[in-house]
Amino acid sequence: MRQARSYLFVPGERPARFAKAAASGADAIVLDLEDAVGPGSKDAARAQVCDWLAAGGPGIVRINGADTPWLAQDLAALEAFPHVAVMVPKAEPEAVAHVAALLPGRPLLALVETVAGLAHLRETACHPAVTRLAFGNLDFGADARIPGVAEVLDPARFEIALASRLGGLPQPIEGVTVELSDPEALRDDIRRARLRGFGAKLCIHPSQVAPVNEGFAPTAGEIDWARRILAALAAAAGSVVQVDGKMVDRPLIDRARQILGDAEPAPA
Repeated sequence: MRQARSYLFVPGERPARFAKAAASGADAIVLDLEDAVGPGSKDAARAQVCDWLAAGGPGIVRINGADTPWLAQDLAALEAFPHVAVMVPKAEPEAVAHVAALLPGRPLLALVETVAGLAHLRETACHPAVTRLAFGNLDFGADARIPGVAEVLDPARFEIALASRLGGLPQPIEGVTVELSDPEALRDDIRRARLRGFGAKLCIHPSQVAPVNEGFAPTAGEIDWARRILAALAAAAGSVVQVDGKMVDRPLIDRARQILGDAEPAPA
């Protein structure tokens, strides 16, 4: 079954939005206890997220960072929900190891948001608890003191894509697009991210979900090509295969299988 393409953030202090986010068509919702929640609302947000989870509501929980006074309470609260995945902000090896030790067996999404996180990324990607990498483009640009979040950060994206492959992880998750009134900006970001090896995107508004799901899906032409590759391979019975005048070798076969896997229905 294909990996999730769209991850929709919803503030943990806005419980009225939880069900709407879950019904938005996003493959996953991220119940945010970090950036979307002010210091004075952390306890209330945590309690509201726990109430939602206790009632069977879905969601990944973005916890507070290791450099904050709220992390310990977040982790203690999540012990009651062993099925819930956790997004680790400012993911660096020590922070990931700390969360994994206190929530053993928990799937972790590592959000790369700092220069130190990028410098030690391959260690993070190979941690057994980490199931996917995500790029926190806004925070990373600020930490790196690099203005802009588009092409100027592509070297970081390249490293994230490589680390994902090294760690045997799915294609990584692209960061957010903040322009909510510019659909073309979102489409451009999706197109560029896909070309750079990313397979999903963080969303900050429900209106972004459908374009993200569509933009990261294989095209009809890609699906047709993949089917013809595998059909020719099956018919060849071990002989050399050519499709569209090109010899079919292992990388093309792997790519064809990936495309058809990505074309499967969304995960439950």
